[in-house]
Amino acid sequence: MMRFFLCTIITLFLFTSCKRKKAEHSANTGEVVNIVHARGFHITKFNGYTQIDVTSPWPDAGKGYTYILYEKEENIPEGVRSDANIQVPVTSLVVTSTTHIPALEALGEEIRLTGFPDTRYISSEKTRDLVDKGQVREIGSNENLNTEVLIDLQPDVVIGFALNSSNKAYNIIQQSGIPVVFNGDWMEETPLGKAEWIKFFAPFFGKEAEAESIFEHIESEYLKARKLAENAGEKPTVLSGSIYQDSWILPGGKSWAAQFIADAGADYIWKDTENTGSLFLSLESVLDKAGDADFWIAPSLFTSYKELKEANPHYAQFSAFRRHRVFTYARTRGAGDGLLYFELGPNRPDIILKDLISIFHPEILPGYEPFFFKPLDNNQ
Repeated sequence: MMRFFLCTIITLFLFTSCKRKKAEHSANTGEVVNIVHARGFHITKFNGYTQIDVTSPWPDAGKGYTYILYEKEENIPEGVRSDANIQVPVTSLVVTSTTHIPALEALGEEIRLTGFPDTRYISSEKTRDLVDKGQVREIGSNENLNTEVLIDLQPDVVIGFALNSSNKAYNIIQQSGIPVVFNGDWMEETPLGKAEWIKFFAPFFGKEAEAESIFEHIESEYLKARKLAENAGEKPTVLSGSIYQDSWILPGGKSWAAQFIADAGADYIWKDTENTGSLFLSLESVLDKAGDADFWIAPSLFTSYKELKEANPHYAQFSAFRRHRVFTYARTRGAGDGLLYFELGPNRPDIILKDLISIFHPEILPGYEPFFFKPLDNNQ
């Protein structure tokens, strides 16, 4: 679905408070940054500036976006065109998805955050403290940004999350002179692909080396854990999801979630489906196909067997329910109203993978204490 493509370099003039001699742009002089797993962006370093190309900001975007990051005393050469120019390192910014926050914290730049939509959903401890101190202002919701407050903040850049191109608030923000840069981390289809977006944030702060080191550690831990799971014996069968509005919603066979199950040495029952997103099935079909599944993971936001059975008594017919082998991410919460799984999880796939391996093959990681995935509470 997502493919690499190079954006055409076209003309843009940069004016600053003092006129400087225009530099000349020479093609093929840039150094391409090593992006291994992510498919939605690429970075090229030139002398004095960095070009970030975001190729898949949302489904069926139809076009990519090019952003130029330049240092204060540098010139953007003639012949370079972009959708936004941002002077770096940035000293203030607004991000619009909780998945952006762990990257800022990992780079030690959360203090630069000045605004966020729906701040109550921020769970990361460091940023939650900034919110509580009033250093991060509420700017409405992602669907209805308070552009007046945001423009009053005058951030150096807004990192936007969008489902399509029709977000009028971003147009207003751009018209005010504040650059908007779209982030498509949520479009990645692999665990390591999502995590590699820390490299997208790094050039805004001059932290490329730090991002490379952080990602190398995450990648190494993930690959080592996956290797251990490859040596496991029999693969247990796995069910996921739960019923919402008369449909059982569960991951497609080519999705991020399904990849975790495969890499953890288990057999996801819907692994052969081609969907990269979710499947919507009937209870009857799921019970028929997965009634005897060895494990059931991620049953939506349920935290106890009592809650699950009260929501729908048919859940009790599943073997995993009867054997108390249902595991949820909803019992791991931070300080806010959100869930750490949705905020930190995409940035730390190595932890998610180890959690699942410890569930499916506890002998492989003896003594490991799961962080995200916990058993449903049986005492309620």
